[in-house]
Amino acid sequence: MNKKSCCLPAHHKNNQTKSTVTTLESGKTGSLQLNRMIFLQGGTYEMGSSFEDGFHEDFEAPVKTVSVDPFYIDACAVSNAEFQTFVKDTGYITDAEKFGWSFVFQLFLSESLKEVSQSVQNTPWWYAVNGAYWAAPEGPGSSINGKENHPVVHVSWNDSNAYCKWAGKRLPTEVEWEFAARGGLVRKRYPWGNELTPNNIHQCNIWQGGFPYENTGEDGFIGTAPVDSYDPNNFGLYNTSGNVWEWCQNHFHDKFAKPNTSYGFNLHSQTYKSIRGGSYLCHDSYCNRYRVAARSANTIESSSGNMGFRCAASPTV
Repeated sequence: MNKKSCCLPAHHKNNQTKSTVTTLESGKTGSLQLNRMIFLQGGTYEMGSSFEDGFHEDFEAPVKTVSVDPFYIDACAVSNAEFQTFVKDTGYITDAEKFGWSFVFQLFLSESLKEVSQSVQNTPWWYAVNGAYWAAPEGPGSSINGKENHPVVHVSWNDSNAYCKWAGKRLPTEVEWEFAARGGLVRKRYPWGNELTPNNIHQCNIWQGGFPYENTGEDGFIGTAPVDSYDPNNFGLYNTSGNVWEWCQNHFHDKFAKPNTSYGFNLHSQTYKSIRGGSYLCHDSYCNRYRVAARSANTIESSSGNMGFRCAASPTV
């Protein structure tokens, strides 16, 4: 994983192509709830990056033609309101709550909270904040009031997987995620084309200004944006570039794996899962992983204020 990954502090246990698109507002396939899911017929596409701005150490390259079976995927990342329903229904306790803390970006912390929180070595803009979790995303005293339609954050891979199972779904594989994120465009940098701001119009929620201390918010947001912000791609998916990183099903090195394949990759005895899409903290001067082929990873128990997820599902026979 690239050392210059601004967005990815990790918990460690020992320390602190065209496709037919159908949008379904409601309905069921077996036990699967299809609210706001999109059905993609699958097919073949060219996965990966051929651009010089790609991170080869992240295994973005080489470009490879891959096949995708039909699948469903959420149009949007899972929101705070949706995750709250899951928690109320199940009593689920997230990994951040079990740890007692999660990572919060410096701009969202008061000076008094910074004084009692520990910053992360090599990425001092991240703080391990006691009491930060999905319902208090900026630590004690914060809440999700007014952000019900923003993506849930401070959720680990374990938490995301648990939600998917409750919803009768699963996390998407990287092959599925990139296929859906590209929206049928071939070898483009972004879900809308190669230019970041066509006609000077912002298409996604990323960092503007001098990272990591000044975000001008020219795209309309400093932190997370609502899950249905900006225009969707050609397949109807929102925010597959920027806003929040999204967990995928597979381990970091096996991006071409089929669902439920468990090859695995270990680093420092921690299992790393892939995350895709970049976040509101990505900037081309440091971490331009909001490109559609970009990828990174984190440990399965890690959580932060810029990681969320969306669900996928396989059609039932």
